Amino acid sequence: MSQQAALATIKRGADELLIEAELVKKLAQARPLRIKAGFDPTAPDLHLGHTVLLNKMRQLQDLGHHALFLIGDFTGMIGDPTGKNTTRPPLSREQVLANAQSYRDQVFKVLDPDKTEVVFNSTWMDKFSAVDLIRLAATHTVAQMLERDDFSKRYKSNQPIAIHEFIYPLVQGYDSVALKADIELGGTDQKFNLLMGRELQKHFGQEPQCVLTMPLLEGLDGVNKMSKSLGNYVGITDTPQEMFGKLMSISDTLMWRYLELLSFRSLSEIAGWRTDVEGGRNPRDIKVALAQEIVARFHSQQAAVAALVEFETRFQKGVLPDDMPECRVTATGGCIVVPQLLKQAGLVDSTSEAMRMIQAGAVKLDGERVNDKADVVKVGRVVVAQVGKRKFARITVE
Repeated sequence: MSQQAALATIKRGADELLIEAELVKKLAQARPLRIKAGFDPTAPDLHLGHTVLLNKMRQLQDLGHHALFLIGDFTGMIGDPTGKNTTRPPLSREQVLANAQSYRDQVFKVLDPDKTEVVFNSTWMDKFSAVDLIRLAATHTVAQMLERDDFSKRYKSNQPIAIHEFIYPLVQGYDSVALKADIELGGTDQKFNLLMGRELQKHFGQEPQCVLTMPLLEGLDGVNKMSKSLGNYVGITDTPQEMFGKLMSISDTLMWRYLELLSFRSLSEIAGWRTDVEGGRNPRDIKVALAQEIVARFHSQQAAVAALVEFETRFQKGVLPDDMPECRVTATGGCIVVPQLLKQAGLVDSTSEAMRMIQAGAVKLDGERVNDKADVVKVGRVVVAQVGKRKFARITVE
């Protein structure tokens, strides 16, 4: 592949590349670049939001570069303050190690194991003395730390900032020094930390890494970042049926975002699909193609075909209306009972009517009959609700 084509592959779907001219020089060296992406094992499972970065790393592997999958078992015990308006509780060593093992087991569903080096930042940080940490802390001022947006907001609103939270970006930056990274990948919310790596590499006499930021993938609700804690996620260990059903539940608008960030289809093919839909093609056809692609990637082509058959069977093929209304309902306490869900969505006039319809076996969520009026739907989920034979709605629970 030409250098120009390689650069286009690297930039596809990316939010920002810093500094492009520096990356061009690195690519011209005709050597495998060291590509770093770090993940703090704060939860035991990876989801499709994580794979936006992992897919990019796999593309770089396919271009011949060396992937450094960094598990932040040391930084995980500090707690990443990114995007937080309160101090994140640090995890115990036991929690971090258990989650790290899960990450290690799952990451090779995306990355090429023969071209991946799994590293743990405790390898070098456990050897740091108090003096080493003080010297690292001396490379930056409090004023520089407060330039970070989330720190600045918390400081201005008199929200406490713990001293150990300042250590987090320093340690993440030092990881790039320890690994001699050429490129670091991260979400757009990680830009401050990624640039810290550049500055510390300069401080320690290394050529600074390039920074490639990737967009944050919205969850199934189309609003919040995909997150297991919000329940709006598609896990890469979900069953084929779960994965397929969740992807079919996304809105027609969000579908294009998922194609852009998750699909391996060519940009020209996706653009052709847009034209087809504008010309009257049913967006559901495109959504099926996306869902099958993702299921096949994490399971098998056979599983993708079976998931489609099972999905169509559950929904009595062809019964879903093309113009199904979409709405949002408000939950309290993290979930909403089905009768209230149906009432807020306008599918019934009252919760008592909803309970009668449930008792009559006339209510379905995602094609599954609801038998218990006490069933709940969690915040962050998107469900297709059916009442009787003709009332449908795609409902986002907020």
